[in-house]
Amino acid sequence: MRKPLPVGLATATVVTTALTIWLTLGLLEQCEADRHRQDILAAARQSALNFTSLDYRHYDRDSANVLSGATGDFKKQFTAQTEQLTELVRQNKSVSEGQVLEAGIVRSDANSARVLVVADSKVTNTAVPQGEARTYRLQLDLVHRDGRWLTSDVEFVG
Repeated sequence: MRKPLPVGLATATVVTTALTIWLTLGLLEQCEADRHRQDILAAARQSALNFTSLDYRHYDRDSANVLSGATGDFKKQFTAQTEQLTELVRQNKSVSEGQVLEAGIVRSDANSARVLVVADSKVTNTAVPQGEARTYRLQLDLVHRDGRWLTSDVEFVG
């Protein structure tokens, strides 16, 4: 009567193997979800930083940075206003140094996301040469295109 031991051992081996596979797949799924969230947050943070960091001395470069991470209506609106903004920024010798304080995902799926971002900036210009602190609360809508998260809409909230 030595058969129960090998059958019990075989059953335990099968159960342990199945459990290991199930846990490994769950861990891989969790890692993928974390990477997805981090990619969204990184793109939103960079977009908000670009949007709040503009310098009249190299506004062409700074506005190009905003546009490189933009798509859809946001890209159209920003492009349409670039000429006017360029002149306004240069006339006022505006410098805005942005800093992202917090960012959090409101919702996301494989191809879209909404992120709330809190950013500060120190703004100097001809009217305020010593500088003025500003806080922005932004809602960014992002879409996943060609392997990148791009900002499709920006709204000031709060």
